[in-house]
Amino acid sequence: MSERAPESLAERAAALDAADELGKLRERFVLDDVVYLDGNSLGALPVDVPGRVEDVVRRQWGELRIRSWEESGWWTAPERIGDRIAPLVGAAPGQIVVGDSTSVNVFKALVGAVRLAAEGRDEILVDATTFPTDGYIAASAARLTGCQLRPVEPSEVPSALTSRTAAVLLNHVDYRTGRQYDLPGLTAAIHAAGALAVWDLCHSAGALPVGLDEHGVDLAVGCTYKYLNGGPGSPAYLYVRAGLQDRFDSPLPGWNSHAEPFGMSPAYEPAPGARRGRVGTPDILSMLALEAALEVWDGVSVEAVRAKSLALTDFFLECVAAYVPEGRVEPVTPSAHAERGSQVALRCADAGPVMKRLVARGVVGDFRHPDILRFGFTPLYVGFAETERAARILAEELAEAEEPSREPS
Repeated sequence: MSERAPESLAERAAALDAADELGKLRERFVLDDVVYLDGNSLGALPVDVPGRVEDVVRRQWGELRIRSWEESGWWTAPERIGDRIAPLVGAAPGQIVVGDSTSVNVFKALVGAVRLAAEGRDEILVDATTFPTDGYIAASAARLTGCQLRPVEPSEVPSALTSRTAAVLLNHVDYRTGRQYDLPGLTAAIHAAGALAVWDLCHSAGALPVGLDEHGVDLAVGCTYKYLNGGPGSPAYLYVRAGLQDRFDSPLPGWNSHAEPFGMSPAYEPAPGARRGRVGTPDILSMLALEAALEVWDGVSVEAVRAKSLALTDFFLECVAAYVPEGRVEPVTPSAHAERGSQVALRCADAGPVMKRLVARGVVGDFRHPDILRFGFTPLYVGFAETERAARILAEELAEAEEPSREPS
């Protein structure tokens, strides 16, 4: 009897898809035959969102008009939707408020953290590899508060902390490489030095467990248009740990965060709880689109999502190693699971042109300057067969790019 031939990667992908308990969630999204590996920039559209937005526009706004602030729950949406996000980042209710952009919330969180710090602390540490906006905001916050700003590599934070450090702003997952940093360990080191920890969760929320409450994070921010699928420009969120809320002093004390917003008092008195993180009138259309989008998480555990994320990225790296000629690309995303987010970044000298050709062939990732091909894996709707197909097409395009040009005979 002849031995069975080794199972191909395509056959393995089919078997993995057949056993995937999260595979049925794909039907909750508007998708086509494109292999969409850019959900770490913009998540796919959940099928229920268009109908919900139409109701908000036609009925709540068109018919109820001003009454919808109360009757349709518009006024309480920032806290209500914050409580829907809370279990996805390991937070108890009452600590997250939704609204404004990520940049605005980084500013609120970082200035608020400095104001919460002990007297004499006049230094802010910021992730030296951070997304540029976080660095810009940190520099502005330092000027505003009279602090010195020190960029440091996340791994160097424990040794860089001093008795002058007021707050540390870090990214949970690096947007270029997909490296996940040690949130529990770094938060503990920051607290041991007497400083406050501020985390940017843009590339981790909805992709892996965060554990804000469990690990004692002080403040955190995140966007909702990536793994949370809230849509382009959907509002961000601000987390303020319950034990700090009565002392949190927002640098943007808008009327929406006043204890009596309709009292129109010239003197500011902050609202209790998460509400004091609000500023101005909420963006209701985007806010309620986000609320509808978050319903795809009903019955889904973040732990199951993380397990599939690691399986997908492991499989993609295996397929790349099998299909792509050695040395043509270099994985820069860590192989260790504890250090990996939900994306794979490959260094490639001609990454920009390669990604354009991939998109033309129905494999959508993105390019990060100067030489990074970035592929994001959203476990709610990405499967293993798609993953194998993406690696195979990548190999074909890389091979074609290396073929010498033929001179006419």
